[in-house]
Amino acid sequence: MSSDPLDHLTPFVEEAVKISRSHVAEGGIPFSGVVVRDGHVLGTGFNRVREDNDPTAHAEVVALRKAAEKAGLHGVAGSTLIASGEPCALCYMAALHFNVEHIVFAADRKTAGTYGFDYGRSYSIFSTDPTQWPLKVTHVPVEGHEVPFQEYLTGPKGALR
Repeated sequence: MSSDPLDHLTPFVEEAVKISRSHVAEGGIPFSGVVVRDGHVLGTGFNRVREDNDPTAHAEVVALRKAAEKAGLHGVAGSTLIASGEPCALCYMAALHFNVEHIVFAADRKTAGTYGFDYGRSYSIFSTDPTQWPLKVTHVPVEGHEVPFQEYLTGPKGALR
């Protein structure tokens, strides 16, 4: 019997690689994600950026969206996100917003880079304020800009916070 505490995740990592291979066979790129909680798969996905013309449709994000459709946001909280390749900055941030507890990946960023997927520099964005990113950011506080937030706090959903 193995003493590795991560052995229970191996079948899910193998599933992520299998999904990735299947997508590559169909002309896609080699990234997939599997969201697991309490030993059950909540959602799977592969990179759909090209298919959907959506730069946010990374495999991990697609899998997290499907998991939330199935289990709700609270049901995804505490889950494990399994990825065929190490997540990029966007996917790490998505995992934080979905309250993922653990990220596991098969191929690391260096390996992905050797095959033409060099996204390692994306992580540096975490250390820079968004107003300093290479895009124009402008704050325009029009009259009443706080009203939707105030209404949220006093509305029926705000009372549930």
